[in-house]
Order: sequence, then C-alpha cells, then structure tokens
Amino acid sequence: MLRPRYELKEDLSIRKLVTFYYREMSKHFYTRGETHDFWEFVYVDRGEVEFFTDLGVYRLRQGDMLLLMPNLFHGGRAVNKATCNLIIMSFECASSCMEELTGECLIRLQEDEYRLLALIVQEGIRAFDPPINAPLCSGCPQQNAEADFGAEQLIRNFLEILLIRLIRRRRQERKESEKDTLIAAQHGDDLFARIVAFLHNHLNERFTLDELCDRFAISRTGLKMIFKARTGAGAMEYFSRMKIDRAKQLIREENGNLSAIAEILGYSSIHHFSKQFKRISNMTPSEYSRSIVARTKRIGG
Repeated sequence: MLRPRYELKEDLSIRKLVTFYYREMSKHFYTRGETHDFWEFVYVDRGEVEFFTDLGVYRLRQGDMLLLMPNLFHGGRAVNKATCNLIIMSFECASSCMEELTGECLIRLQEDEYRLLALIVQEGIRAFDPPINAPLCSGCPQQNAEADFGAEQLIRNFLEILLIRLIRRRRQERKESEKDTLIAAQHGDDLFARIVAFLHNHLNERFTLDELCDRFAISRTGLKMIFKARTGAGAMEYFSRMKIDRAKQLIREENGNLSAIAEILGYSSIHHFSKQFKRISNMTPSEYSRSIVARTKRIGG
C-alpha cells in the first residue's frame, strides 16, 4: 500500500555564493562604491567601519551586520585609522520573502543569530580552498576536495536558517510597531476627544499652550502632533476656529452686539476679536453679519 507523502514547503532557498571571506582590513581600507545584482552582508567581528549607501551612512561596530539588497549602491571605509575584521558574504536569492529585509539594512545580531554566523564561518574555513580566512582568499569561493562531508550544504542550510530568523524577527518587530502605533492612535483619539470637549465647554476663557499642556499632562510636541494629525492645525489655532464658529452662530442668532459677543467668547477687546475673525473667515464680523450667507442661515433657522 502506497502511503501519502507530504512535500515540505521551501520558503527561502540559496544555491549560489558569489563571495565569501573573513578578512582583516587595513587602517587605509576604502572602496569607492559599487552596485551588483545579488545580496551581500558585511559583519564586523572586530573594530569599527563606516559604510555609505543610497539609504544612508552607517557606522558599524563589533556585532553589527549590514545587509545590502541587490542594486543598492554601497561603499566602505576604515574609521579612526584602525584595522577591522570583516565577514563579507554575497549570494543569489530569488525568494520573494527576502523583500521583507529590504529598507533599513543595519542589523544588530542576537545571540542565536551570532551562533549561526559562527557556524557558517566555521564550515567556510573547511569547505573552500583557499579557506575564507586565508590572505589570498578573494572573489568566488573554490571547492576544497578534502572538505568535510556536507560542509557546503551546511553553509547553505545555516545561511538559510539565519535569514529565516532575521525575517521572523523583522516581522515580529513590525507587528509590535503596528501594535504600538495602534495603541498610541487610540490613546491619541481619546485624548483629542477630551481636549476638544474641554475647549468646547470653555469657549469663554483664554488659555496658553503651556496651560493646556499642563492640564492634560502632555508635551507641546505631543499636543501639536495629536491636533495636526486630526485637524491639520495646532491646538490653539483649532481653539480659535472653535471660538469664531461660535461667534458666527451668535451673530446669526442676533444674540447681542459684536462687543458683547467678543466678551462672551473671552476676547480681551473688540479689536482683537475682529482681527481674529477676519483672519479665519476672510471677512470682519460686521461684514459677516451683513452677508447673504448669514442672512440665509438666519432665515433657515
């Protein structure tokens, strides 16, 4: 009887290396920059190095990896006139999941990821001739006829596992970021609603931005961001617009003269009220009271 077979899914596959070496770079290390159609990573095992790319300039120290996507311009140089030890590995990978590692390319390896890289280097020393840490090692790796059984396959497997773990970490970080953003947005919505309700109930008062921040225990920058995102204006500008909207309502209802309305809304003078009204409405309170719009709204109730 033929039993059914389950074919294991392969999400990420690497079959070809382009370069792989472990090298001490001199204190004069400098590259003018290049682009290529394959992936590459640079890991700093000792010292510091600076890389410049189309995405920015990165200062790498021991434990940092720079993952460079295909066709990204990049170059590097030594810093502080000191030598550094680098692991440089480039490879072909057409798996679509690698797109999740594009964008920000500086990665600080975690302990389990570092162990995988160490295993890759360990097998690389055994698998190729010259070994990846030999001074003459450069360019495409060459097979070592006396390599341990399965050395090249282990390099491929460990590299695939490392990249899978990096993708999983990137996905988890993205989820946590989205969750934090949602929580912040929800908090912002609630805070915005409370502030607007407070302002609506105190249209007859005057506040400074700092007084409003102190009342709701929020920084000036935070308050600005909350209002800008939801209204396109700052908190105090939004408050001024609320006052003028209320003034228009009072004018339409013929609820007192303009001086009385200015006093009701907490303006220090009729001059200040008129100036604010014209800035926001592009007409003076008197012009508004005589306007067809105002008259129409009076008729319509």
